[in-house]
Amino acid sequence: MDHLDSTSATLRLRLTRIAYATDTISLFEFQAADGGELPPFTAGAHISIRMGPVLVRQYSLVNSQDERHRYVIGVKREAKSRGGSAFMHDKMRVGALYEIGFPRNDFALDEAAAHTVLFAGGIGITPIYCMIQRLEALGRSWELHFAAQTREQAAFIRELQLYGRRVHIHIDAESAGKFLDLTGIVAAAPAHAHLYCCGPKPMLSAFEAAASGRPERHVHVEYFAAKAEAAVAGGFVVELARSAKSFQIPPGRTILEVLLESGMKVANSCQQGICGLCETRVISGIPDHRDSLLTDKERAANAVMMVCCSGSLSDRLVLDL
Repeated sequence: MDHLDSTSATLRLRLTRIAYATDTISLFEFQAADGGELPPFTAGAHISIRMGPVLVRQYSLVNSQDERHRYVIGVKREAKSRGGSAFMHDKMRVGALYEIGFPRNDFALDEAAAHTVLFAGGIGITPIYCMIQRLEALGRSWELHFAAQTREQAAFIRELQLYGRRVHIHIDAESAGKFLDLTGIVAAAPAHAHLYCCGPKPMLSAFEAAASGRPERHVHVEYFAAKAEAAVAGGFVVELARSAKSFQIPPGRTILEVLLESGMKVANSCQQGICGLCETRVISGIPDHRDSLLTDKERAANAVMMVCCSGSLSDRLVLDL
């Protein structure tokens, strides 16, 4: 179950439009009820949407960050929905008001990069398309490699083709079963380029392997699903320094589950280590990192952790909560 902490900043926005993007992807547009300006966001950002008392999901913003009157997201209907996809497609209604979290960005664009290489797979085009609009506004050098199973499943394909040779479309069904050559494309990219990838887990894993020899600060990934299984081995104690409370974490439970069930307020949403809302400062102890956000350097530093999915390698973990 997902919670949105009562202290989290949220907006009450009206769903003003639902548009068709592909046979499985729809675009949802939100505006302020009074028609006023919305809080600004930057390319790569996402918003959270409350769908019920305990259900919250995050979706990347698609539209240009120069637009202050609306937020637009793209949502794919998932056959194995955990609740969010089904709610968006089956229950959301134009004209209704929804609780929306302020934009948050864990996939920020380096606007000073001399050249940017973008990779997208399927629904992963949503934050990437937002980045393209920003790079165009800045007059920056960029190229896109977009993979989809069929043309009918490739959102924004007509809009993207207007950019000409900078856009490379790979359709699996038209490529004799061959996938996008991530290894070759990454190898051919300039050494100074910044690389961004968003798509299904196999694509992200292949991308990270291909880019492993590049500077960490030049390689950026966005996960829509958990990269690893949550740590549920248990058998350790979590001490909350500010609250002066301690909790035994039993096998089969995550830190977040135990804290929430004990009445503690902990900001969280995805419970998969992909949204970053539950990021918590570590005072002492060694976390068992299972998130998809922190870099290898950040994990080694053990300064913060995502309590929704990460556990502990030490007998005691002291957190700034």
